[in-house]
Amino acid sequence: MTTTLQQLNDDIAALAHEAGRSLVQVRSGRSGAGAGAIWHPDGLIVTNAHVVGGRSLEVDLPDGRALPARVLAYDAAQDLAALVVSAEGLPAIPLGDSRALQPGQWVMAIGHPWGRRGAVTAGVVIGMGGAWPGAPYAGRELIAAALPLRPGNSGGPLLDVRGRLVGINAMITGPQVAFAVPVHVAKAFLRATLGAREAVAAA
Repeated sequence: MTTTLQQLNDDIAALAHEAGRSLVQVRSGRSGAGAGAIWHPDGLIVTNAHVVGGRSLEVDLPDGRALPARVLAYDAAQDLAALVVSAEGLPAIPLGDSRALQPGQWVMAIGHPWGRRGAVTAGVVIGMGGAWPGAPYAGRELIAAALPLRPGNSGGPLLDVRGRLVGINAMITGPQVAFAVPVHVAKAFLRATLGAREAVAAA
């Protein structure tokens, strides 16, 4: 039993480490900072719209580079934004199937809570849908998960048990209920604003 638990522990840590290669920090030029996921190797990054705002942006890459970022697309209603930095060959995060998520399945969130870079939290899926009491974006499809998010997690990846992106972490209501924008919603957003190639680039 101990060997099995150790192997599971090592596997989960390895998944989080690998996904962290695609995790960025998005800074607004003020005190606020959020997270984002590298969607395409040529510098395309997906995050929350509320992380971006209308401010001057800089993105800290996992390799230590800090690059200015430009907003390519922005949708406040869906809380999604697409940024681009001048870089190539970046490690794009693999995409999962958010429509296949089921209540009780294990998920992980990675981000920068309170500025602590690359921190990981984990929990289970509560459910999917668009009618969640206390959640904004009335009528929008969201993933609800029982895991803690804090300031600095916004815009970061929600991962399935294979380390694939299934959601963009967006908000928390109460101490242990988090909401994320499903990755299929992010794909549709990119397809509508940037084109089909970018929408499925990391699939």
